[in-house]
Amino acid sequence: MTTQAAEQLDRRAREALADLLLAMADDEFVLGFWDSEWTGIAPVLEEDVAFASLAQDEIGHAQALYRLLVDLEGRGDPDRIAFGRQPEEYRHARLLDHPRTDWAFSVARRFLYDTADAARLDALVASAFQPLAGLVAKMRREETYHLLHMHAWMERLANGGDEPRSRLVQALDRLWPDARCVLAGVDDAPLVAAGVLAEPLAAVEQRWLDGLAPVFERLALPFPTVAPPAGGCRGPQRSDDFLWLWEQFTMVYRTDPEATW
Repeated sequence: MTTQAAEQLDRRAREALADLLLAMADDEFVLGFWDSEWTGIAPVLEEDVAFASLAQDEIGHAQALYRLLVDLEGRGDPDRIAFGRQPEEYRHARLLDHPRTDWAFSVARRFLYDTADAARLDALVASAFQPLAGLVAKMRREETYHLLHMHAWMERLANGGDEPRSRLVQALDRLWPDARCVLAGVDDAPLVAAGVLAEPLAAVEQRWLDGLAPVFERLALPFPTVAPPAGGCRGPQRSDDFLWLWEQFTMVYRTDPEATW
């Protein structure tokens, strides 16, 4: 596949690529901050360390994606993109609008997000837009460990007795429709045409669901086929829980947006 430089992409492909980068970056950024909420209160000491590490990885991925977006558009500042927008301007999937809730809920959300994100990264690893392909290769190496960790916790909760299993099933039931937003809400046709994305996101989603089915069958977990929300998979309407989180992670930046930290 021929490598595409940013200037070789037509206007529609560049706009779609910019939106994809922002959506992916916001996914990682918001999830990282939700994960960081477990620091000091995780159910076991090892998970204080593990979830802090997960959060650090996700926010690092977000920073790299924001930087790629700035380079693509030839303007802007990654910190301003991350911290300087209003809540309705964020493009993260609706899956990430939910609050931290309990441990089973956080495990279920991370598992659904990580598996969907892995399918998305698989479709980008051979991207004709080389800066993205290079970044995705690095992200996939780190995300492999995230997936292993969440698979282990899904097993532990599903087989951990009545209450852990019940909490996990309830969380999955609540999250399923919004989980399908991870692979939605982006204009993918120009990206496929330009070779930036290997296949349409609908095909990526089907691969994701096909990969999940045997896991859920083995764990005897319900595998609903609920449709994604009719609209608003990536905003602009945001939950009160995300508004609270936004207040927290922008608090310092808003004290002096022009400061150099």
